[in-house]
Amino acid sequence: MTNTAPAPGKIPVTVLTGYLGAGKTTLLNRILTEEHGKRYAVIVNEFGEVGIDNDLVVGADEEVFEMNNGCVCCTVRGDLIRVLQGLMKRKGGFDAIIVETTGLADPGPVAQTFFVDDDVKARTYLDSVTAVVDAKHILLRLGDSKEAVEQIAFADQIVLNKTDLVSEDDLRHVEARIKRINPLAPIHRAQRSNVPLEAIIGKHSFDLERITELEPEFLNPGHGEAGHVHDEHCGHDHHGHDHHHHGHDHGHGHDHKSDIHDDGVKGISLTLDRPVDGQKITVWLNELLARRGPDILRAKGIIDVKGEERRLVFQAVHMILEGDFQRPWMEKDRRYSRMVFIGRDLDEAELKAGFEATAA
Repeated sequence: MTNTAPAPGKIPVTVLTGYLGAGKTTLLNRILTEEHGKRYAVIVNEFGEVGIDNDLVVGADEEVFEMNNGCVCCTVRGDLIRVLQGLMKRKGGFDAIIVETTGLADPGPVAQTFFVDDDVKARTYLDSVTAVVDAKHILLRLGDSKEAVEQIAFADQIVLNKTDLVSEDDLRHVEARIKRINPLAPIHRAQRSNVPLEAIIGKHSFDLERITELEPEFLNPGHGEAGHVHDEHCGHDHHGHDHHHHGHDHGHGHDHKSDIHDDGVKGISLTLDRPVDGQKITVWLNELLARRGPDILRAKGIIDVKGEERRLVFQAVHMILEGDFQRPWMEKDRRYSRMVFIGRDLDEAELKAGFEATAA
């Protein structure tokens, strides 16, 4: 397991996913036309699909369009790696690169590019996978589209768009649904994709150093900010056997069974109060990812290893696992291990047993 903290001079990459009509195009056009004083490169799948206003395009050569605000836009006609290499050769560099994934079901392979290709890894780092979700239609989408479920499961943040078209009650229901599929991703409410660009660019979501900072809800299940619907322990009690002992009141565990089935994709949180054996946990995680990798979209964890004063932090994207010892446990920390798996048809009892068997 290697530590891949972003080196200075590396360009952050945001992967932008979302269903047709969710508002990605509006967001991309904002990035390409607003006077934000930054140089962004936007990689889109097909110009045709993304209605980029041709009047704004300056000196379009074959693959790269320069916008009036200094940003550039190019298409992935060939391989993503080739396009990225082309961008790296342009003078002046970029503040960030945004890769839009229309029609690509699972952003996993795109995200993996930034972990596996050495050339790409030397010059860029994966900053965030952001899913734009249409508040009005998402519940239908989740029922009929595997892609819509995977995009949410994979994201490390969600832009919940078109919130002005939906009642507060419905919004809460939608947010609870999203949290059940992905308990890790913060949700930004927006209208017409008016989310501030700094909310989606420069997040370091895939930086191991930031795992603890970024997910207060993940760290203290059930004690998140007031006013949010907390469904962290979802994945636990929707099958009628409620076995978490936190005494949290879900208040709405009742209506999920009749809900549309989510293709079996959900988040499962595991905690363990006894320190684990470092060797055993590594073997277990590697074995689990090798066996179930395609079904495990994302995983993150903070582990208390016996005899080690530092916390072991890890994350996984499908079968690619990275981890490292980070800062020492502090006096004020509650010292225990916790991890979240987001995936398809995961057997919670089996995961729990496997994890508990790694106790020292």
